[in-house]
Amino acid sequence: MKPLRSLLLTALAVLPLAVVAQQGVSKNEIVIGTIQDLSGPLAGFGKQTRLGMMLRVDEVNEQGGINGRKLKLLVEDSGYDPKKAVLAAQKLVNQDKIFIMAAHLGTAQNNAAMPVQFEKNVINFLPVTAAREMYEPFHKLKYAFATPYYDQMRVFLPQMVKEKAPKKICAIYQDDDFGLEVLRGAEAGLKTIGQELAEKTTFKRGATDFSSQVSRMQGAGCDFVVLGTIIRETIGTIATARKLNYNPVFFGSQAAYTDLIHKLGGAAMNGLYATMATQHPYLDEASQPIRFWANKYKTKFNEDPTVFSVYGYTIVDLFAKAAGKAGANLNTESFIKAMDTLTVPPDIFGTPELKFSPTQRLGSLATRLSQIKDGRWTVISDYVKP
Repeated sequence: MKPLRSLLLTALAVLPLAVVAQQGVSKNEIVIGTIQDLSGPLAGFGKQTRLGMMLRVDEVNEQGGINGRKLKLLVEDSGYDPKKAVLAAQKLVNQDKIFIMAAHLGTAQNNAAMPVQFEKNVINFLPVTAAREMYEPFHKLKYAFATPYYDQMRVFLPQMVKEKAPKKICAIYQDDDFGLEVLRGAEAGLKTIGQELAEKTTFKRGATDFSSQVSRMQGAGCDFVVLGTIIRETIGTIATARKLNYNPVFFGSQAAYTDLIHKLGGAAMNGLYATMATQHPYLDEASQPIRFWANKYKTKFNEDPTVFSVYGYTIVDLFAKAAGKAGANLNTESFIKAMDTLTVPPDIFGTPELKFSPTQRLGSLATRLSQIKDGRWTVISDYVKP
């Protein structure tokens, strides 16, 4: 009897391990979570990213899903507030039991939410921010796709300074993790050519009045201004400068690369430079594949797509590629194994090749430059890598 009892105890001890399921993955479904700003200063970005994700989720499901499993997308609103992002992450991870967090918008918001995810072994997948913290320090649950703001500035600011030959280079930046990344990149880039910022000033997240910051730049004689700004901060800064008949070169990061700048800011925004990678999908774009995709998006949602719509769409598409490669036994470890051998070729929007490995969790370091000309973004450079 003793051997039999021992065998039964061993079987009971092993049985729970056999029936433990992967969070967010069932026989018929994979649950994806995302946190967007749907009510705060970046609500435009958040809505567009969500719609882009929805479009690709619907396409995947219409095609039968991934290895027989349909995708389910759950969306929470952070209001672009790190504290709300933590609450949203707690809900998605602990209550909704998501498999993966994808395309979470915002630097400070991601930094606040990631510990909640990592405690439950939930991957932070291609967040919509270009901060270095999205892949540094190394963590097996981090994957990023956007060239860091730091490197965007570090690469292109010296080139632009050599071309424009300004007398005083200055900076206006958001007083948070995002703005500091832009500032540090600008300072590092200028150091390579033996220069430094002549003046710098900040604003609080959510600010709407930039008159004091602009007056400070004008008073200091700044003829080249680096912008650590996003939507309304970019528009507000430039519009205020134009009213004061103050017209320096304005140079922003990828965070300012959105059609909302010229749509909401009008002709005053012409001349703005910004770093970028993926191209904005105008409905009349010369590229037929982009036109086709953009019109498909507009037919479904009754509004024009933006580059953030593309981010959402391509992030879900890349998830589908990796999840499919992971096979029928999808779990966190099999997904990581698939991602760590994944190479994604350039897409129709000009996104550069993305390549991941067990030691490389940033897909690409390539960046290029665009400028608003006659009310629309125009790509004006080839890709450059630091």
